Amino acid sequence: MKREYQSWVAKESLEDYALRHAASSYRRWAPRVMANTAIGGISFLALEAIGASITLSYGFQNAMTAIVVASIVIFLVSLPIAYACAVSNVDIDLLTRGAGFGYLGSTITSLIYASFTFIFFALETAIWAQALNLATGLSLPLGYLLCSLVIVPVVFYGVTAINRLQAWTQPLWLALLALPVLLILYRDPSVVGAWTSYAGLDGSRGHFDPLLFGAAAGVMLALAAQIGEQADYLRFLPERTAANRREWWAALLAAGPGWILIGAAKVTLGSLLAVLALRTGASAAQAVEPAHMFVHAYRQVVADPGLALALAALFVTVSQVKINVTNAYSGSLAWSNCFVRLAHYHPGRVVWLVFNVVIALLLTLLGIFETLQTVLSVYSTVALAWIGALVADLVVLKRTGISPPFVEFKRANLHDFNPVGCGATALAAAVALLAYAGVFGPWGQAFFGFVALALSFVAAIVIGYATRGRWYLARQDDRWRGVPRTTLVECCVCEREYEAPDMVHCPLYGGSLCSLCCGLELHCHDFCKRPAGAEAAPRPARFRPQVLRRFGRFLGLLGVVAVLIGAAFLLTYRFMDLHDAATRDELVRVMTRLYVATLAVASLGAWWIVLSHEAQEQGERELLESLQHLESTRASLVETEKLASLGALVAGVAHEINTPVGITVTSASFLSDRIAETEAARRDGRLDDEALGRYLADAAGSARLLLANATRMAQLVQNFKQLAIDRVPEARRRLDLREAVDETLAALAPRVAEAGIELRIDIPPGLVLESYPVALAQVLSNLVLNAVQHAFEPGAPGTRRLLLRAEADDEELRLDVADNGRGIAPALRTRVFEPFYTTRRLQGGSGLGLYIVNQLVARQLGGSLALDAAPGGGARFALCLPRVARQTPDVGRILGALPRTRRDEA
Repeated sequence: MKREYQSWVAKESLEDYALRHAASSYRRWAPRVMANTAIGGISFLALEAIGASITLSYGFQNAMTAIVVASIVIFLVSLPIAYACAVSNVDIDLLTRGAGFGYLGSTITSLIYASFTFIFFALETAIWAQALNLATGLSLPLGYLLCSLVIVPVVFYGVTAINRLQAWTQPLWLALLALPVLLILYRDPSVVGAWTSYAGLDGSRGHFDPLLFGAAAGVMLALAAQIGEQADYLRFLPERTAANRREWWAALLAAGPGWILIGAAKVTLGSLLAVLALRTGASAAQAVEPAHMFVHAYRQVVADPGLALALAALFVTVSQVKINVTNAYSGSLAWSNCFVRLAHYHPGRVVWLVFNVVIALLLTLLGIFETLQTVLSVYSTVALAWIGALVADLVVLKRTGISPPFVEFKRANLHDFNPVGCGATALAAAVALLAYAGVFGPWGQAFFGFVALALSFVAAIVIGYATRGRWYLARQDDRWRGVPRTTLVECCVCEREYEAPDMVHCPLYGGSLCSLCCGLELHCHDFCKRPAGAEAAPRPARFRPQVLRRFGRFLGLLGVVAVLIGAAFLLTYRFMDLHDAATRDELVRVMTRLYVATLAVASLGAWWIVLSHEAQEQGERELLESLQHLESTRASLVETEKLASLGALVAGVAHEINTPVGITVTSASFLSDRIAETEAARRDGRLDDEALGRYLADAAGSARLLLANATRMAQLVQNFKQLAIDRVPEARRRLDLREAVDETLAALAPRVAEAGIELRIDIPPGLVLESYPVALAQVLSNLVLNAVQHAFEPGAPGTRRLLLRAEADDEELRLDVADNGRGIAPALRTRVFEPFYTTRRLQGGSGLGLYIVNQLVARQLGGSLALDAAPGGGARFALCLPRVARQTPDVGRILGALPRTRRDEA
C-alpha cells in the first residue's frame, strides 16, 4: 500500500528534511550564507540576562572567570558535534541516534533538546514583551501572546525564509548593538573601573571564590546545548571541495563552536550594562532585564528619553525575532524526531512548530524569567550529561573503532537502546542532580555542571569498551554504502525518490525504503533485525496477557508521571519564592498532600493507559491475523482468476485466429486442387488458353485470400504479444506536454482529416512532466484512433469534434480526450478495457486497443484511465498521470559505481 503524505510533509521546502539526511540537491546555499544564518541566531538577549544575573549574584571576578572557563569548555565540546553534523548532513537528533543512544534512546535527548528550545523561546519572549510594555504600555500577557505567534509565519517556510530574514536584519542588529557600547566607553571610561570592581549586590563578593565560580559556571554551561541549533543550519553546508575548502571551514568554525565567542562577548556586555544600570538608578530586578538594561544604555547615547526607549525597543525586537525563529525552527525538528519514534506518526514539522510555541508561551505566562538561574542550573545537569556522552562517542569511541566511523540514523540498522549513551547520560544526570541538591556538600553543589560533563564523558567510554560496541548496529546494511551520495533511489512505499544515504533495504517489503517510511512502519515489529533464517514475514503470536509485564509497565509509567508531577510542583514552589520560614513549611505540607492526591489520580490514568495499550496490542494481533488470512484468500482468488483469465485468453486467441486460419486452409486446399487439375489437363493436352486463364484467375484469388488472412493473423499475433506488455524500454525524461501532443497528432492528422473530424487542443504550453514520451505517445495515438474508428456514425450529419484538454497541480496532471459522437452505453463502459471485447468484431476489431492503453497507463506511466460521458454527448477518456512518473533504479549504473570487489560480490 502506497503511503501518501499530507502536503506539508511532502514539500521539502516546508519540511526541510526534518527527519532525513539533507539531500545534496537541497544544499544549494553558499557556506557564508549558512554561516550568516546560523550566527544570526546568537542575537538572543538571554545571554545579556545571564551575564547580568551571575554578575549581580557572584561579583565581577567570579562571573568573568566563569564566563571564560565555560566558553572554552563549550567551544571544545561543540567542535566535534558541529563537524559531524556538517559532514554527515544530519541534525543533532539524527547524530545522537548513531552516536551511542540508539533509535528509541535518542528520544530522551530529543526531549532534552526540545526543552532547550522552548525554555529559551520563553525567556526571549518574556524579554521582548517587557520591551513592548515599556515602549507602548502593552500588557505583558498580551505581549507574550503577540511575541510568541508573530514568528510562526516565517518559521513555517523553514530555512529558506529564515535565511532571508537573518541576511536583512544582520546589519541593523550589529549597528544597534555596538553603537551604545562604543559611545558609553568613549564618553565615560570610568564605568569600566566600576564594573571590574563590582562585588555583588551585598558587596561581599569582590574576591575570587571557587564555590561562587562553580555556581556561575553551572549557569553558563547550560548554553552548551546551543550547538544543536547551530547544527540545524550547518547540516545544509555544501560538500567540501578543494575550491570551497577555506570558506567551508571558516563557516563551520564561525557558526559552529565559534558561536560561543560572540555569545561570551554578549554575556560580558550584559554584565557591564547591568552595573551601568545600577549606577544610573535602576533596581536589581530591572538591571537583569535586557529591556531596562538597554534603555539605560541608550540614555547615555541620546538625550531624549523617548528616543532612547524607542531605540531600545527596536533593538530588542530585532534581536528577539532573529533568535526566536531559530528557537521555534529547532524545536519543530526536535519534536518531530521525538514523536515519530514514539507514535509512528508524522503530521509534519509545522504542526510541531505550533506545539513548541504553545509550550513556550505557557512557560512565559508562568514567569520563567523570574527564576532564570534556577531553571538553567537544573536544565544544565541533563543537557551536559547528554553532550558529554555524545562528545565521548565522536572523539574517542569512533576513532578507536568501538563505534562505527559513520553516522547511522536509520531505524532498520539501529538497536532501540544503546547503553553507551543512555547509560552514561542517566548516570551523570542523576549524580549531577544529587550534587546540585547538596548531597555531596558545597563543592559538589558548586561544580555540578562539570560533574555532569566529565562523568558522562568517562562513563560513555567505559561502557563502550565494556560492551565492545555491540549495541551500535542491529544489522549491517551495506547495500548503499559505496554508492555515490547523489544517487536517487525510489522508496517502494511512498514512491518518492531520495538520495542513497537516506535509504535502507527492507526484507519485509522486498525493496528500498526511505528513512521516514521505515520509521513510520507500525506493523513490521523490526522484522529486518531478526537473525538470518527467520520467517519470511512476521507472524503474530497468540495474545497472552502477562501479569508481571502488566504491572511492570504500570510501575514504569507511574514512575515517569510521578517525576514529571514532582518537577511541576517543585517549579511551582520555586516560583513562589517565599521568605517567611513558617509560611514555607506550611506550603510544603500542603503541596505534599496535594502531590499525593494528584499521584493517586494519576495512578488511575496510568493503569487505564496500560490496559488500553494491552487492548491495542491484542487488536493489532487480531488485525494481523485477519490480514494474513485475507492475503492467503486473495492469493487463492488470484490463482483462480489467473486460470480463468488463461482460459479466456485461449478461447479468445482460438476464436480470433480460427476464421483467418480456416480461410487460409480452404484457400490453400482449393489452390492445391486447381493446380492438380491444371497439371492433369496439361498432360492430356487439354490445357488451352481458356483453361489457363481460368486457372490463373483462381490462383490469383486464392493468393489474395491467403495474403489477406496471413496478414490478419500476423496482426493478431502482434496484438497478442502486447498483452504481456510491462514497460516500453525507454528512459524517463522531462517533456513539455503540449509539444509531445503536437508531435503525436501531427502523424495522425491525415487520418483525422479524412474522417472529417475537427481537432481542438486546449493544453497550455510549459506544462512539464517527467515521464515516458514513447509510452505517452502510444496512449494518445490509440485514444485518438479509437475515436476516429468508433465515435461517429458513418454519414451522420453535424460537426465532428475531438477535444484534448489538460489541467494540472503540483503532483498530478489530468488529460481529457473527449468527442461529441454517439457515446458508449453505460452498460458497456465497464467492459471497454477488457481484452478481446469489441463491438466491431466483423469489421476487423480485435478488442485489444483500449486494453493495451490501460496497461500502459497503469504499469508504466503510473496513472489511471477512466471513461465517462462527455458533456453534450459523446465519450470522454480521463487520463490522470503523476507529474513525476515512477522510475525503477538503474541497477547496472549503481553496480557500476561500486568498487570492483563489491561489484563482484553484488
